[in-house]
This record gives sequence, C-alpha cells and structure tokens, in this order.
Amino acid sequence: MAMQSSVENPVPLREVASAVKGWVDRLGMIWVSAQVIELSRKTGVTHYLTLRDPTQEVSVSVTLSTAVLDAAGPVNTGMAVTAQLKPTVWLKSGRLSYECFSLRPTGEGQLLAQIEHLKRLLQAEGLFNPALKRTLPYLPKGIGLITGKDTAAEKDVVVNVERRWPAARILTRHCLMQGPSSAAQILTAVADFDKDPSIDVIVIARGGGSVEDLLPFSDEALVRAVANARTPVVSAIGHEVDTPILDLVADLRASTPTDAAKRIVPDAGEELERVRRMREHLRSSVNALLINQATNLEQWRLRPVLRDPLSRFDVYTQQIETLRNHLRQATSLHLDREESSISRYTALVGSLGPQSVLARGYSILIDSDGHNISTTESAVIGSEITAHLSDGRITVKVTNKDLSGSTADESNGAESTGSRTKSSTNTPYKENHE
Repeated sequence: MAMQSSVENPVPLREVASAVKGWVDRLGMIWVSAQVIELSRKTGVTHYLTLRDPTQEVSVSVTLSTAVLDAAGPVNTGMAVTAQLKPTVWLKSGRLSYECFSLRPTGEGQLLAQIEHLKRLLQAEGLFNPALKRTLPYLPKGIGLITGKDTAAEKDVVVNVERRWPAARILTRHCLMQGPSSAAQILTAVADFDKDPSIDVIVIARGGGSVEDLLPFSDEALVRAVANARTPVVSAIGHEVDTPILDLVADLRASTPTDAAKRIVPDAGEELERVRRMREHLRSSVNALLINQATNLEQWRLRPVLRDPLSRFDVYTQQIETLRNHLRQATSLHLDREESSISRYTALVGSLGPQSVLARGYSILIDSDGHNISTTESAVIGSEITAHLSDGRITVKVTNKDLSGSTADESNGAESTGSRTKSSTNTPYKENHE
C-alpha cells in the first residue's frame, strides 16, 4: 500500500528502502527467458552475465557462481537461456541486484550444451588423443566417400580428386546427412568401408548447416565407430567454424569437402613436375660424378708410376745396390776390426808363452825322469839333463854344482852328449823329452 508523506510529515529514507526491499523480496525466485549478450568470467567464485529480453531493449546485470556457470555447459554470447533469478535490494546502497541460481541453455544453446557434455566424456576416455590418429596413405588404392546424393559436397570431393589424380578410384555411399536416421546410415557405411580391403581412406563430407543440421556428426555411436575404425577417416563437415565431435576423433579434419580432396590425393601435375626436377637433379649429379671420376682417372694416368710402371723398379734396384754396398763396407770394416783384435790377442798370448822366454836366452832343464829341474838340489852330479832351447834341445851331463847362486857358463859344468834337436813351442816338455 502507498505510504503517506508530506513536506511537513516526511518518511524516513530507511523506511522507504526497507519497504522497497520488502516489495522485491516478496517476488522471490522467478524463471525468466532471456538472451546472453555479455559474459564476464572472474578469477574468484562470482561471475557476471548481462541478460537481455528476447524482444525488447531491456537488460539487467546478473551475478552467478562458478558451480552454476559450469553446470550450464558452454555459455556464449547470443545464446538463448532460461535463468532462475532472485532480485535483491541492498539497504545500505539501495542498489537492486539479480542473482542467478540456475542457468539452462534453450534451443540451439541446449544442443551445444549436450554436445559439450558428450565431448568432455569422450575426451576423458582419451578418444581425442593425437597418438591414436592414423596416417593417411600417400596414394590410396580406393577412396570411400560417404555423402549426400547429388550434393555440392559430393561434387566438390569427386571433381577435385579426379582433377588432381585422374586415376583415383572413388566408391561413393549416399546417406542422409541430417535428420534422426542420418547417424545410423553413416555408421553403417563406415563399417562397410572399413571391412573392404580395397578402401584405404574414408571421407565423410557434408556442406555447412545449423547446429541442428550437423547434430548427427556428434552422435556418440558414430563417433565411437570412427574412433575404432582401422581405416583412416577424414572428416569434411560444414565450414571452418563448424566443429562437430566427429572432427575431433577423425584421423584428419578438413575444413571443407574441397580441402578434403586436396588432402587425400596428391596433385598429378605437381608430382610430374617434382619427378622432372628430380630427374634433372639426378642427371646433373650423375654428370658431375662422371666428370669428377674422369678427372681423377686422368690425374692417375699422369702419375709417373702409371706412365712407366718399371721406373719404380729402377729406383728400388738402385736402393738395393746402395744397401748392398753399405752392407759390404760394414762387413769388411767389421772383419778388419776382428782381425786386428785377433792379431793383438795372438801377440799378447805369444808374449806370455814359454817360447818367448826361451827366445831371450833362457832354457828349460828336464832330468831323465822327465821332471823339471829348477834348483841345484834337483840336479844330480853325473846325471844327464836335457836342455830345451828356443830352436831345439841338447843333452848335457852334470859334472859340478855351484850352490853359491852365481851364474856360470854351462860348458864348464855340463858336457854335451847329444846333437841339437828342433822342437815346437806348442809341444809339452815331458813329451819332447821322451
């Protein structure tokens, strides 16, 4: 009910603010339909949305928690939503605020939320792991094309493949590319191509469309079948901005059907040009190798040993003769040294032998028993003694002994009874005496 007031009887501001708060609080929780025109994520637990009426230029700022925002799935600007709001008036500032306790995408936004939820589940299973991607063959023997009949996508793939590689073999399976039964038909076609050994790559192609049109390409059964296929699968769905889940599990994502044709087969003209360049490079390399080897051969031919192979023998013969002369000289010098040593040692031995002593006028006396007489006591008067001289021997008779030790002429004390006999210095004295 209206509050009574006048200049003379004003109402306190606190009562007005409290009454406004009471009126707003009586509204309670309320579901509203709106469109998201701005989303501001903060680092804390509170985030901000700006919602606008679908038909009128009316917008409000809404706060919501991280849990409410995450539960809503992917929220993007322009998305239609249904929000559970609670308006509140703050007494201290008199500010009116809206807090969101639940947020649900509707229409296309709801579909995107469902797709995002499935995407998170499959990602947690590891189906998007790049390590699972199979490599496309460089030149496939057969191409399995899954597309709509007489569609622009079919034409783009076929025409561009045949233009790039005219010998390419394309086997086409026409399926519904949108609608409730589309995913099942595409799944069957993928299974058939995957069992065909002549098919090296599978292409799923469709033109652009709305989220509802592309919904079959995010079907869980189809996505799992593509992830488990043994044959590499190329996804060519829609345009660059369209990203159904099939793009994430396919072995190759093409931005358009035309791009898919360029990715699965090489360009024949480019390959021919590459072969031509490689042939030229090979020819140049072989010519350079031949020229290099011919140059090396000519250099070898110019070497003296190849021009006159026997010339090296002359050098070796001269070296052998030089070594032979050195050996001969060294041998002769060694023999001269050894001969000189022998002569020196022979002279030394001769100077120390008894013959040299006899040559100086001495003699050796031997009695009849063959004993050496070195003292006067050993000589018996009247006995015969053999005297060995340097050039022979004589026999003398002892007639007198002089014990004084003076030297006397042997002719006074001994009488010669025999003739001189030649003897050798190398013959033992006893043997000569005998």
